[in-house]
Amino acid sequence: METFTSPDELHAWCAAQKRLGRVIGLVPTMGSLHEGHLSLIRLAKEKCDIVVVSIFVNPTQFAPNEDYAAYPRHEEDDLALCRGVGADAAYLPTPATMYAEDASTWVAETLLAKTLEGAERPTHFRGVCTVVAKLFNIVQPDIAVFGQKDFQQVAVIRRMVRDLNFPIQIIRAPIVRDPDGLAKSSRNAYLTPDAREAALSLSRALREAAAAVAAGERDARRLEAAARAATTASGWIPDYVQVIDAETLTPIQTVLPGASAMLLACRRDGLRLIDNTLL
Repeated sequence: METFTSPDELHAWCAAQKRLGRVIGLVPTMGSLHEGHLSLIRLAKEKCDIVVVSIFVNPTQFAPNEDYAAYPRHEEDDLALCRGVGADAAYLPTPATMYAEDASTWVAETLLAKTLEGAERPTHFRGVCTVVAKLFNIVQPDIAVFGQKDFQQVAVIRRMVRDLNFPIQIIRAPIVRDPDGLAKSSRNAYLTPDAREAALSLSRALREAAAAVAAGERDARRLEAAARAATTASGWIPDYVQVIDAETLTPIQTVLPGASAMLLACRRDGLRLIDNTLL
């Protein structure tokens, strides 16, 4: 596996792969890799000849009061995991190599990014779109793979790709969960045993919502109220619990099975977790 820290060197290497006719896949990550990330790399390997994994804790998607400094970083372990699943290249830039000191250009999606995570973290998706656009320009992938756990992020990136004519296919890969249902997340490392047990209420609430829809429930407000009550009872305070149209992310009153999703974000003891399910 090749490793790069220079955007110019990675760009040149990817261009050489393109000249050989190889299909390039990109899996953008912030490192601290777990089985969820590895599933994205495996999927990219199925679809592409060459897979590039970026490992970069992107400062521009964190607000000043968020956990940028404390975000878990395990680069050597991450590289070993990438090798183990057959990644062809890893890109580990620094903030200084990704952003000039006087950088003044941003990429912002201004519709889908306004609600849910965007309402709670107003500058978050501007940072996401900017860094992903930069990675797209450096790697010039044919395919990029993102996880469904960041449901809104995938929708925002798909809109950016459409609106800016990036010739890239965006694949949304399923959420990977622990056997007890907790969605894999780098931030799970912050959970105490008690908080982790309580966090199972998030995935349980989503399963119950999906089961209710399968049994015929269509009232989005009733589904939201039940999920909010379940998470609150376990000590998690919801930032939002929302049933939405899965494409437009707009809130809906009536669930349309197969075209709707429930997204939630909850806080407890200074930790914030997100999760979702298609309904």
